[in-house]
Order: sequence, then C-alpha cells, then structure tokens
Amino acid sequence: MSSISLKLGYKYLRSNKGGSLSFTTLLAVIGLMIGISSLIVVTSVMNGFEKELEDRILGVIPHSVITSDDAIMDYGNLISEIKENNDVIDAAPYINIQGIISSSYDTKGISIIGIDTEIEQNMSIIPEYMIAGNLDDLSIKNSIVIGSLLAANIGAYVGDQVNITTSDIKTSIIGSYPTSVNLKIVGIYELKTEIDQFMTLVSHETGQKLKNINPNETTSIRLKTNDLFEADLITKDVLEELNNPLLYYSSWKNTHGTLFEAIKFEKLLISLMLFLIVGVASILVLSTVVMTVKSKEREIGILLTLGASSKQVVLIFFTQGLIVSLIGIIAGIIFGFILVSNLNNLITIIENLLGRNLLEAYFINYFPYHIDYAQITMICFISFVISIISSLVPSFRAIKLNPVEILRHE
Repeated sequence: MSSISLKLGYKYLRSNKGGSLSFTTLLAVIGLMIGISSLIVVTSVMNGFEKELEDRILGVIPHSVITSDDAIMDYGNLISEIKENNDVIDAAPYINIQGIISSSYDTKGISIIGIDTEIEQNMSIIPEYMIAGNLDDLSIKNSIVIGSLLAANIGAYVGDQVNITTSDIKTSIIGSYPTSVNLKIVGIYELKTEIDQFMTLVSHETGQKLKNINPNETTSIRLKTNDLFEADLITKDVLEELNNPLLYYSSWKNTHGTLFEAIKFEKLLISLMLFLIVGVASILVLSTVVMTVKSKEREIGILLTLGASSKQVVLIFFTQGLIVSLIGIIAGIIFGFILVSNLNNLITIIENLLGRNLLEAYFINYFPYHIDYAQITMICFISFVISIISSLVPSFRAIKLNPVEILRHE
C-alpha cells in the first residue's frame, strides 16, 4: 500500500487535464525556487563584499600596533623579540602622524604613515594597487605616496611638489612652530575605498623627521598576525612576553570593527527578509496540499473504506509536499548558482540598457561574490524543514475526514 501512496502522491501533483504540473503546484515550485535562489545570490554577494572590504581595508591598516607614550628606542631589537612569537608573521616600525597637505590648488587633512619600504611588501597590499609610480621610490629623500582621490582633490600628480604640515611643534632659537616640509609625489595608489582620500605614505626616515625623533627611534611597532580576527589575543601574548609596562596596543577592531559588525548585521537582516520569501513559498506548498486534500476527498473516503491506514493517507499528501519541496529547492540551487556566476554579465547588460554605471558610488566596479557552501546547505535545510512542516499540517487533516460522510454526499 505504501507504493500506492507514493504513486498517488506523485499523481496528485499533476493537473486533471494531463501530465503537466497543476497551477498551484507550479506556483509553489516557482516560489521556492525564487526564495532559495535569492538567498544564494544575496548571501554570496554580501560575503563577497565583506571579503573584498576585508582584503582592501584590513590589507592596509595594521592588524595591531604596539606603542608607547614616549618614542620607542632601539626598536630593531624589539621587533626581533616580537617576531619570535609564532603567531606574528612580520613586524615593522610604524609612525602615524596627522597633518595637512597643500598644493597650489587645495589643502586637505591627511594621515601620514611612516613605513619601512623594504618590509611593506609583506605588511600590506598597497604595492599591488599602485596606479602610478612605485612604492620603492619612497627611498628617495623627501618623497611621498598618496591616494588617487586625494590626488584628484588637491589637483596633484606624480612629480609634483606638495607641502606637509603637522601638529608636532619644532623648537629652535627663533621660537616654536609646526613642523613643515616640502615633499615630492613619487606614487599614487588606488584601493577604491575611503582610505584613498586621506592616507599618505612616507619612508620611516621622513616620518622620523616629521615627528622630530631620533634615527634609532620610532613611535609604534606594526604587527601582521597569522589570524586577523585573533589579533587582540596574539598582541596581548606578545606584550606579556615583552614584559614592558610602558608598552600598550590597539588593533584594527578599534578603528574599523564597527564597520564589519554593521556589514554582518545588515547581512543578517537581509537573510531574515529573504527567509520570509521562503516562508511565503512554504505557504504555497501548504495551500497546494490543502487544495489537493479538498479536491480528493472522495478518493480519500474510498481509500479509508477499503482499509487504508491513517499513515498511508498521510504519506500520499506528504509525498506531494516532499516532491514540491525538493523540486523547488533543487531548481532554486541551480538557478541561484547560474545567477551568481553570471551576475556581472547581467549587471553589464542592465548598465548598457540604462546608459549608466550602477556601481559608480561604490568602492569597486563589479559585484564580488563568495559562495559559502556550508551556508547554502543550511539555507536549503531550513527551507526544506519549513516546507515539509507546511505539507504535514494538511496531510494530518486528511485522516480526520469521515469516509461515511464524504461518500454520502457524493
């Protein structure tokens, strides 16, 4: 009888006119397909944006910085001690100064970062995003590298001279005055993030000059750890090993942690909204089974009269809901993967039709995506469970029907 139940469940999926799916069944399948594919596309794109932002911002700013209220002397030995920690990939002297950059066109507030150009290849992704000049040219005396947006804002390019003024006070026999120096632009980078507007790079030697500290001194030590999200714990361990009460640290979470928490929260909200779509599709599954139960009351009455058990009757309509759910979810997975892999081509077509760049306001000119298979598996599992529960509710209603009453009214 179980095989008959399965066959009847499959039969009830089709319309009365032929072998094609009934309208309500087709609607439920399409609803599930749209819900699942939307979840796959949106979560993959959000994952892609998060990863791209992580690579571009956290690939530039320090994972953590060890600093002191006074200049750190003999920093070379300190860096050697820090690098003995197995969780530290590399460490380098780091100077961060707030200042003003002036050209003949405009003046802007900036952050001036003094770096060791030889180690920078290992410390950040800036060398990969140079669009003019070369980061190694910072070895030239009195030179600077700036971001593309800053270059556009002050109307300057490679080879131009700019004036840098910092808040650090220089004292001489004629009095005290802010530190000011003329630097030559030797390179321009472009990350396509807000960093392009304010971050400038100078050699560590130039940074020492701007900060008015000695050649064997630095203000901070920059760390690159083997686990970005464990940077706090790793740096705490490093400080314990150094056992220097004058040193303390800050990490990327202090400056950009809120941004990434906001992205995760936004991703959660969007996922919840899309699960509502799956919920609506599950209601369509429920409606399909309810309508089938209503239209097949006579057949149910006959089956119950012939001795069919409650379990066998439930199995008929459970099979129907199961097949609808599986078809909808599998179609959604296939459609979702097709959409994700061709998303940028679709955006290009839409842009050509509209005659405008849809991504011009964002930090990248394409839709990044990262498919998390564990996440997709969870989406499909939750959707499947919701759909199955939706099909079980009307299935149990079918066994409560009184076959005598049903057949009497026929």
